[in-house]
Amino acid sequence: MAVLEVADLVKTYLAPDGEKQTVIDVPKFSLGDGELVALRGSSGSGKTTFLNLVAGILEADSGRIVIDGVDMESLDEAGRDRMRAEKLGYVFQTFNLLQGYTAIENVELGMAFGRGVAAGRARELLDRVGLTERHDYLPRQLSVGQQQRVALARALANRPRLVLADEPTGNLDAKRAQDAIDLLLEVCRETGAALLLVSHDATVLSRFENVRDLADVNRAASGRSGK
Repeated sequence: MAVLEVADLVKTYLAPDGEKQTVIDVPKFSLGDGELVALRGSSGSGKTTFLNLVAGILEADSGRIVIDGVDMESLDEAGRDRMRAEKLGYVFQTFNLLQGYTAIENVELGMAFGRGVAAGRARELLDRVGLTERHDYLPRQLSVGQQQRVALARALANRPRLVLADEPTGNLDAKRAQDAIDLLLEVCRETGAALLLVSHDATVLSRFENVRDLADVNRAASGRSGK
């Protein structure tokens, strides 16, 4: 069964000169149940925009996105919020941690909007990303790499059906980056979640058996789009 189905997805922006610029033009893309896929893409290739469209954070100009059998276009804003809370885990490149909440509270808050808070799982995930002694630290008291690891734990907390990861190791040293990818792959395999990761890092990409070029998925990135 496909966890993610994308068809005829188009997103455009107005360039400074007023002309319409197509950033995303994806005729077809799908991700199977439990499938682990990495998309290789350079800066400016539309990686983050594509993930934000899939997550319902951005609205497409046209096209169809179906997650776990639910058409995202059929949902209002509140419905998309519920979908993200219950079905999706998202490791943002910019963390998006709430600054007034501790590490464990950030993980638990994400759980509160989904299946409900399970403090034990929140602690377990923070321990697994190497933050055993940092549960009660605020984001500003953590290093950049530690904040990224909190974001990783938060994305996995609700046992999502689909995990999206946007350059998830960009702020980690080599050892922590390896550990982060190990955890992502391990938890996704444990729970049967599908994983869609985008990166330009060859070391990260080498951990995946299924690596695709974003330019082969997104015609706008390949320069073949006629829009």
